[in-house]
Amino acid sequence: MDMLWNGWGDPARATPLPDTVTGLLRDWLGVKPQPAASVRLEEIKVSTPALEGTPLHALQAALGDRAESVRTDTESRVRHTRGKSTPDLLRIRAADTTDAPAAVALPQSHDEVLAVLRVCAEHRIAVVPFGGGTSVVGGLAPTPRASFIALDLRHMNRLLDLDPISRTATLQPGLRAPEAEALLSRHGFTLGHFPQSYEWATIGGFAATRSSGQASAGYGRFDEMVLGLTLATPEGTLDTGRAPRSAAGPDLRQLLLGSEGAFGVITSVTVRVRPVPQTRRYTAWRFDSFDQGTAALRRLAQDGPRPTVLRLSDETETLIGLAHPEAISLTPERQSAGCLAVVGFEGTEEETTQRRAACAVVLVECGGEFMGDEPGERWARGRYAAPYLRDSLLEAGAFAETLETATYWSRLPDLYAAVREALTATLTENGTPPLVMCHISHVYENGASLYFTVVSAQGEEPVAHWMRAKHAANEAILAAGGTITHHHAVGTDHRDWYVREASDLGVAALRAVKRRLDPDGLLNPGVLLPTD
Repeated sequence: MDMLWNGWGDPARATPLPDTVTGLLRDWLGVKPQPAASVRLEEIKVSTPALEGTPLHALQAALGDRAESVRTDTESRVRHTRGKSTPDLLRIRAADTTDAPAAVALPQSHDEVLAVLRVCAEHRIAVVPFGGGTSVVGGLAPTPRASFIALDLRHMNRLLDLDPISRTATLQPGLRAPEAEALLSRHGFTLGHFPQSYEWATIGGFAATRSSGQASAGYGRFDEMVLGLTLATPEGTLDTGRAPRSAAGPDLRQLLLGSEGAFGVITSVTVRVRPVPQTRRYTAWRFDSFDQGTAALRRLAQDGPRPTVLRLSDETETLIGLAHPEAISLTPERQSAGCLAVVGFEGTEEETTQRRAACAVVLVECGGEFMGDEPGERWARGRYAAPYLRDSLLEAGAFAETLETATYWSRLPDLYAAVREALTATLTENGTPPLVMCHISHVYENGASLYFTVVSAQGEEPVAHWMRAKHAANEAILAAGGTITHHHAVGTDHRDWYVREASDLGVAALRAVKRRLDPDGLLNPGVLLPTD
């Protein structure tokens, strides 16, 4: 099944907001109903020409002349246009197809990817690797706009190898996360990687963007799970990862992780796997303030015991209850809701019980109030619902978007305040401020991430309005000592700030790598690094 072309996920799961919520949006934010429905898919016209002639025939031959191995029909091109950020959705709903690929190629093997890259190099056609299409940072829209193909890896979706002794698995890049979990679970293993994009994102995309899942406190980030990967480039094949760790020079795996298709196309990933847990338990705790809750999370991250899932919503996010639109209200009880922390445990029954009890002692000492299992279990059941809610907000006339960053614990309060202030100042219109919510969802011994959600009225030019706010937030992040992205990746949206974060010399070193692997600059041009 394909993802909704002008929204998120499964079309059957798209539901309108309750009348009570639309009323609150009107009263709080001045949200006005949409004047008209967005354009239908069958009405879309692609403004750029499709691939044809000799390049098209060469591409078809590279893929064995299989039927449907190269698609140039309008629907396929529209479905591979940009990603799933709110600006992406607003543009496609307005029939803006300026970033549509000239064709969609669907290889089935590493060798076919190499063959496609050779054809594209010969005919000077840019290539954008395409996994689940879930990018929210402009990672699928190369700049400057030029003729390009989308290299859709959906047919490279097998479990290539499982080593139960070493507890490793080698997966193809087009495997969607649920499919990978299903294949691994048949052998009693799990990857343990559950980002909010889990239902649609792919293994290759996780590696290419340094993804981080909601259980990162227990399982680690995806880049920590990767033991080896294979990269297809216009100059040949690069294999990395003979052993779990090595002192044989700089680690090329780390160079390729997070490269976002700019250095090559990931065609297989070897990852660490773990036994499927016997039990999963999610509990909820309340703290009087975000600062108090943050201190509790820091203590667990630094001194233990560390849960599998550890996240903390600030006062606004706790008040709104964003993941559960039917529960959104402004009752006196909700106004004193404090800050909600979700603390989850996975493993054996004995281990889970012991860690839960030990964590409870620490959380009580830090001022936490146990709220029972129900709020935590409710979060677990609805943790993939937020993108669907974003679509419903768009339909109601609201603008909803997210951004994230990370820093050291000592800098976290200043970073939190700076980003909130930047977003509030730039998105306030006619005296009406936006809703700015935040949570900590990934913790480390030395720091943590901040994940912001913003809801406001769309206004006359919502994309331009958001871009001004995003620019201000990015400037605030760098000024406060944060990283420009923690797990959404760089894409084109963060590229200019990433260049400043990495420094001129660092960018020059990365450019040298790209020139060697992709001498014609055809791989995802303008993504991650500016074009020369």
